[in-house]
Amino acid sequence: MVKVVHTGISDPNQIRQILHREGFGNIFLWSDRGGTSYPPHRHPHHEVRWIVEGELIIEQDGRRYHLRPGDRLESSPNLLHSAYAPCDVTYICGSK
Repeated sequence: MVKVVHTGISDPNQIRQILHREGFGNIFLWSDRGGTSYPPHRHPHHEVRWIVEGELIIEQDGRRYHLRPGDRLESSPNLLHSAYAPCDVTYICGSK
């Protein structure tokens, strides 16, 4: 399962508070330089990526999700996916 929500929220403190209330742990701010790519991989937990600045492209099961500030992507455990940052990007990560 992949779920994308266009929240309109890009404030890191507000995002952290929301994720904490929802039971996410291991919440941290992450940044990638433009051109960074991650080959296909899996995460063992339910994951969230919430864009603060920039853009991130996630590919999973032949679908492409182009995320921008305020966009939130959630994925189920063990989904094979890859990621690419077309420009500098900062996002909040969390898992449960």
